[in-house]
Amino acid sequence: MATSEIATYESETKPDWCPGCGDFGVLAGLKRAAGILDIDPKDILVVSGIGCSSNLPGFFNSYGFHGLHGRAIPVASGAKLANSDLNVVVTGGDGDGYGIGLGHFIHVMRRNLDITYIVMDNGVYGLTTGQVAPTAEKGFKTKSSPEGVIEMPINPIALALVSGATFVSRAFSGDPIHMADVIASAIKHPGFSLVDVFSPCVTYNKINTYEFYRPRISKLDQTGHDTHSMEAAIKRSYEWGQKIPIGIFYQTERPTYEAEDAVLKNGPLIKQKPVARDPEILLREFM
Repeated sequence: MATSEIATYESETKPDWCPGCGDFGVLAGLKRAAGILDIDPKDILVVSGIGCSSNLPGFFNSYGFHGLHGRAIPVASGAKLANSDLNVVVTGGDGDGYGIGLGHFIHVMRRNLDITYIVMDNGVYGLTTGQVAPTAEKGFKTKSSPEGVIEMPINPIALALVSGATFVSRAFSGDPIHMADVIASAIKHPGFSLVDVFSPCVTYNKINTYEFYRPRISKLDQTGHDTHSMEAAIKRSYEWGQKIPIGIFYQTERPTYEAEDAVLKNGPLIKQKPVARDPEILLREFM
């Protein structure tokens, strides 16, 4: 499928995000990435939790599952283990993934399930009208932090690196073509892939806007960055200010969870024939 054929992934349900929301760019980037990889819509599952960004599966023509707040990764993990042939993509916000869902986020990385996680990172809980989220900078004022946030923000790139993710990247929704290339590389990668996306909330975050990011964005592939160096990736993950890097921070290969699981080595569960077992014998094996 040529990149121009992204209409294949158009849903009958049209996005209803606020005009100018960065999530429009993420949706466009995912469609373009699927087209680059020539993936049939029936071979894609998009899973989400709760939030503005988590409505994305309904706007993308594929299988989709809209789950509970912070619980998208467990659903996606179960789907991948049942049918490892599926291209499983998780979409959600920084509150859903780095707040209530943080524990699942860490464990899926150490397991290295072959899942792509696209996080629309805007520093606020947009769906519930702009409360502070885990990636908000210290001092950021919201209706739930009127005097300014006193906590340090989570660094999702550094966290992913030290938690065992085998593909760690960042994109900007204001550059959907570059983002599409990053997402395509993430989906193609065998193992857990993070794509943290700066996706401005035009309604509730008046600090981290398109105008804030555009002059600061620095593409890693234009700076001679070594994507196979953990040390270099960690160093770049802490860069913030006048220059903020986007692109692939780190990429390595190690066996996926599916490849090492004794049962899944025989292929996807949905394609395996059930084995008749005496239930009494089976129970004794677990006692």
